[in-house]
Amino acid sequence: MNVLRNDAETWASWFRALGDPSRIVILNLLATRDGPMKVGEIVDAVDIGQSTVSHHLKTLADTGFVHVTKVGTSSLYEVNRSCLERFPTAAETVMGKASALAPWKRDQQ
Repeated sequence: MNVLRNDAETWASWFRALGDPSRIVILNLLATRDGPMKVGEIVDAVDIGQSTVSHHLKTLADTGFVHVTKVGTSSLYEVNRSCLERFPTAAETVMGKASALAPWKRDQQ
């Protein structure tokens, strides 16, 4: 299966987003929670400064790994389960190991 340029750009942004250990820790925290979290809760759980956590959450949201919901003056962050499910398939496709049509392509047909 050949990788299309548009898919390659999306996947490259995913890989870059996961290129920072703090973002992986934050994503793991959100992925193992049952619901959304406020920035302060994330800061307390990962022992990283608030401005740094906010920066990492923005990167994760920009790449689709995290959904942000505004509630008044607060923001709630929750993992995008669909993105997490698609990531392994993207990695397999890049490595030439995926033989079936990627799940997100099937959704669009």
